[in-house]
Amino acid sequence: MSFVKRNVRCGKLNAQNIGEEVILNGWVASNRNLGGLIFIDLRDRFGLVQLVIRPDEKPALAEKSKSIRSEFVISAIGVVRKRESPNAKIPTGEIEVILTQIDVISPSELPIFEVEDDTNANEELRLKYRYLDLRRPTLQNKFLVRNHLYQIAHKFFFENEFVEIETPVLMKSTPEGARDFLVPSRIHKGSFYALPQSPQIYKQILMVSGFDRYMQIVKCFRDEDLRSDRQPEFTQIDCELSFVEQNDILEIFEQFFKLVWQEILNVEVQTPFPRMSYKEAMEIYGSDKPDTRFDMKISLLNDIFSNSEFKVFQETIASEGTIAGIVVKNGAEYSRKQIDTLTEYVKKYGAKGLAYLKFGDEISGSIAKFVTPEEIEKLTQKINIQKNDILFIISDKWTRALTALGALRLEIARQSGIMEQVKNQYNFLWVIDFPLFEYDEDSNRFVAMHHPFTAPKSEDIEMLDINPGKARAIAHDIVLNGVEIGGGSVRIHDSNVQKKMFSLMGLSDEEAQDKFGFLLQALKFGAPPHGGIALGLDRIVMSLTGTENIRDVIAFPKTTSGMSLMDSAPSSVSQEQLKELGIAVAK
Repeated sequence: MSFVKRNVRCGKLNAQNIGEEVILNGWVASNRNLGGLIFIDLRDRFGLVQLVIRPDEKPALAEKSKSIRSEFVISAIGVVRKRESPNAKIPTGEIEVILTQIDVISPSELPIFEVEDDTNANEELRLKYRYLDLRRPTLQNKFLVRNHLYQIAHKFFFENEFVEIETPVLMKSTPEGARDFLVPSRIHKGSFYALPQSPQIYKQILMVSGFDRYMQIVKCFRDEDLRSDRQPEFTQIDCELSFVEQNDILEIFEQFFKLVWQEILNVEVQTPFPRMSYKEAMEIYGSDKPDTRFDMKISLLNDIFSNSEFKVFQETIASEGTIAGIVVKNGAEYSRKQIDTLTEYVKKYGAKGLAYLKFGDEISGSIAKFVTPEEIEKLTQKINIQKNDILFIISDKWTRALTALGALRLEIARQSGIMEQVKNQYNFLWVIDFPLFEYDEDSNRFVAMHHPFTAPKSEDIEMLDINPGKARAIAHDIVLNGVEIGGGSVRIHDSNVQKKMFSLMGLSDEEAQDKFGFLLQALKFGAPPHGGIALGLDRIVMSLTGTENIRDVIAFPKTTSGMSLMDSAPSSVSQEQLKELGIAVAK
């Protein structure tokens, strides 16, 4: 079908075009007949412009416009003029186009919901009709930011001598943490490929291959439970470098983030970024991805309650657990109902309860009768409690107590409006010195906290034989405003140390050879010291665009149940397809 092609984009028009005849193509955002004048707002991805029809001068054009509705695709010819009533809310608000011709290129059915930024359509409906949802300017802007990030990344890494190399999408299934998505082989019946959770092993082999620096913007796949910042398929900026130490890696990626924030947001990010050990992050903020934009820090209170009369505290001290608390300024006004709600909230994180002390004219609260004047004095000296504050306390195992307090800290910040106050701040942070292992009580074995290819700190290598749980990793997470947006490590380049890691994780020599034999073999042929990082591109775009929903920055996302509502994936397949693959589906 032929049509009159545009000679300018809708959103590109401005006062410099006054007097010019222009041809526009786009979608109708609205059609308003005010009697003496007809106004049509025309939209393309570059913006929106107002078209005007004068019925007294162009009656045929006015008649033709009656059939044009929202989301029709049209071409329009007219002359640009200065608007009598400028609209400062849009970039084209100084001008309008007086039409001389209008043609429908493609009509539209009545949209299921209004295509506008402030739509009240629920997310399920918008995901089902994603092609309509993606027309909304605010959503399109998020993908323009995403595209800008792609271009910056390609240019930055090219200029820093990284080689962009694609790694396989069909690979061997290897235990790396999350469940694999499996792909059956038609040729090798009964065998499966896996979709990569990350290109981790391949990028290490590329370093063994001598490429020195690698990068890739790559799709990764993990079959895990979903949430607002997690999808089954996601995108990483994946990088690896040879002949480097941890500082080298951190410094180059600080420069990358500094460039991104400057070019996209015009925000000057200060480098170097602060660094904090995993232990510090947990004991101060209750999280290995702390939001440092506001205080409300955790205080460890074991020393104060070492001789407490409170039985729960006594049991915690006896079992070498942790008693810790946070002070909420002016929190003495919290009602019993509010405190009960917060108590239920921390129970989601494993806490058995939430003790509290209100510092009003008198000391009151759930454990006030168990606290001595000496303990009150020590509390006020250690954590600067003032009148009208409230102290929340959790006592439990180290991880559980601190994690629950960290979650409580964030929830109070949300409820009290603190999060809103700091929303325009960007606090980058490196979290380092993670434990190499964590102990999985269900399987009764050590598992790698990051992944099994992470190198232990040189001063902790002896710990692998003495007390593996105390060994620290040369690992680093990059955290922004309480969100982990990337993680990496220095890798093991010694095949004997790598075999030791597999052994500590409970893998026999045969299992290690079966799962990772090709990597162990590669490490025997002159592997350079190497390390790297994988940045979560989707989460970075979320931060740049101010959204908390990862589905806003992925063009065709899945729901939290892993469904694609637009095309109904996953779906059943025919028996013929299953037979060809040698697969039977269990009921």
